[in-house]
Amino acid sequence: MKRTTVPFIILAAVALAAAFAPAAAPSVEGGPIAPGDVAWMLTATALVLLMTPGLSFFYGGMVRTKNVISTMLQSFIAMAVISILWIVTGFSIAFGDSIGGLFGNPLSYFLFRGVGAATHPDLSPTIPLVLFAFFQLKFAIITPALITGSFAERVRFSSYILFMILFSLFIYAPLAHMTWHPDGILRNLGVLDFAGGTVVHMSAGLAALAGALVLGPRRGHGNGQAHLPANIPFVILGTGMLWFGWFGFNAGSALGANGQAAMAFATTNTASAAAALGWIFFDVIRGRRPSALGACIGAVVGLVAITPAAGFVSIGASILIGAAAAVISNVAVHVKTRAQVDDTLDVFPCHGVGGMVGMIATGIFAMEGGLITGETKTFLVHLFALVLVSGFTFAGSWILYKITDAIIPLRVTDDQEETGLDASQHGESVWEEQVKVAQAAKIAVAEEDVSAGLLDDEDLVSQAG
Repeated sequence: MKRTTVPFIILAAVALAAAFAPAAAPSVEGGPIAPGDVAWMLTATALVLLMTPGLSFFYGGMVRTKNVISTMLQSFIAMAVISILWIVTGFSIAFGDSIGGLFGNPLSYFLFRGVGAATHPDLSPTIPLVLFAFFQLKFAIITPALITGSFAERVRFSSYILFMILFSLFIYAPLAHMTWHPDGILRNLGVLDFAGGTVVHMSAGLAALAGALVLGPRRGHGNGQAHLPANIPFVILGTGMLWFGWFGFNAGSALGANGQAAMAFATTNTASAAAALGWIFFDVIRGRRPSALGACIGAVVGLVAITPAAGFVSIGASILIGAAAAVISNVAVHVKTRAQVDDTLDVFPCHGVGGMVGMIATGIFAMEGGLITGETKTFLVHLFALVLVSGFTFAGSWILYKITDAIIPLRVTDDQEETGLDASQHGESVWEEQVKVAQAAKIAVAEEDVSAGLLDDEDLVSQAG
């Protein structure tokens, strides 16, 4: 059996198992459904999903022209892969019966057994459990998509899919359990993460840093080769989609149509606005021109930083959080550049560092339990959690990259990187005149697979069109 058939066989097996799995009633049920909460959470869930296509435009506009399609596809494919994985066992590991407060029982909701229209007393007291599960799915989707910016322009598509699966099962889902499950160890310590500053952004940022180090720099990086973004309007469009979708990300995390959702909505918009201004104003102080790219990056950094704090802080505090995060991340980008770490799209300085700023700021400005109220416990717990999560995510991701590389080489060949991932990985191109180049690259990759025994000569003829 050729290795290229394995993914299809796995998908077919999952489809058959899911279709014929016996139905199961929920093990526990909560109270009555609140129609207003359901309406808002359906809307919020759709908004969060929109963020991933928004991220694809945001990232796709920043890379070089020969890598636009591949970079955008890496975000889009996460919607497909993680959606299936979440139903099979991802949701169980994140929100199933707790095992030591570290992760959920993988069999609790295996193939979504017991996940239906009934409420759950702890997870979704006023909305169907299936709606809560799909809301959380959108967070699980965008997290590995965020990581792709660090190794853009040099990662093999198949190895990325494998890493994404491993990361979701062994890093993201356990971290979600520890932080958001009622029995999670970080939650019971007193960690406040309203919408994913720790679970989503810190985990993505640290995994991105590990990925940049494991894969190494792009060809010519640091040798005077300029990185020219392919399409700044794509970046602006992506930023708008992210900003719009983030209202579901943060305000939806109140899990109801209530006052906390309204406050999260307000702090989200305010922090993003302050950060966009903070980034470009700080650029001007450093002698740079105010740029569209800088404003967009700043806006996203503000959204990242307010995420853990959104429902816990005042609107006034959100201005300071957004502006401070923009300056700190701007400096972090500069430091990263001087350190010659090839995190292609600055995922760690923006999402990793931005998430850390938000986590610390939550401990300071939380209206209940923050330093501004005279209490120190939340702040100290957040410092401890920051170190713990950073170590777990970075070390765990490093190991998963190495495992992935041992199964499928992570990095494309030098020739494939020089040609561009659009052509070498997908046989496609942004520009019509490059289609022949893309097709030639596709055939060249197929010839390599024939030599490796992955394809036969008949497959090669098919690849040639």
